[in-house]
Amino acid sequence: MRLGRYVLPIAGALTFLPFCSAGEGPFFITYTHQMEEPRNLEIATKNVTGRPRGGNRFLGAATEFEYGVTGWWTSEIYLDGQATRGDSALFTGYRWENRFRLLPREHWINPVLYLEFENINGADKGLLEVVGNDGNDDLIGPNADARREKKRELEAKLILGSHYKGWTFAENFIAEKNIRHEPYEFGYAVGASRPLALSARAQRCNFCPENFQVGVEAYGGLGTHAGFGLRDTSHYVAPTVAWTLASGTTFKISPSFGVTGTSAGLLLRFGVSYEIAQFGRATRRLFHNPGGND
Repeated sequence: MRLGRYVLPIAGALTFLPFCSAGEGPFFITYTHQMEEPRNLEIATKNVTGRPRGGNRFLGAATEFEYGVTGWWTSEIYLDGQATRGDSALFTGYRWENRFRLLPREHWINPVLYLEFENINGADKGLLEVVGNDGNDDLIGPNADARREKKRELEAKLILGSHYKGWTFAENFIAEKNIRHEPYEFGYAVGASRPLALSARAQRCNFCPENFQVGVEAYGGLGTHAGFGLRDTSHYVAPTVAWTLASGTTFKISPSFGVTGTSAGLLLRFGVSYEIAQFGRATRRLFHNPGGND
């Protein structure tokens, strides 16, 4: 089969391609101005678990494929799913995200424009952002009922990022709109992070201080255009830690603490990412010469 001519060479290339660590830092919700390197591919999972008041424990999962198209454009696909104890497990949809860096050089504040199309259903529990009046009650409905709600939404973010003396600061302002109905919903995410050491060692190691990043992020909803503000909105504060191995694998974990009455009490986020350097260049060569012959 012709498919085999391409699958096997690509699988082999994945084994020998160099790997490098991702530049997102330890955050789960907050985006920095760091873009994916051109032609690099990052494969990651972002997971969240919790037990909302009045509901059963759940696990929400999003699998991410992030590709550096150019130095100023990064594109991603998310595949979402969830499982709820005593209920069911299901695929809840997909998201297509694009980020565009607006200024070519590093500045004191670096703006990035984020645009996303979501095609998910009401049972989605990935919680990749909190907007409008999202809260604990959105997490307790039966999956059979929640999945009937279709959410085809457009989301925009203004991402502002800065580096200062080893610290990374990021601010996100979010606007979301269902294509067919519903009001405009707003939200925010802010974060600060820093590696434990700024200078890297000459030798590769797993437990060097510079391999660990620590930070904190805060995020929540800001109501709708009909009721903008903090009333009946959810907000979270989340310390977070990331550990990058010498092989390029990054592990992240973050407990999120709800600080308002409408928030879920505690959410535990965890994830792993693997970045493949120059994936695009290698696959392009393989498709032009799938047999490996000159």
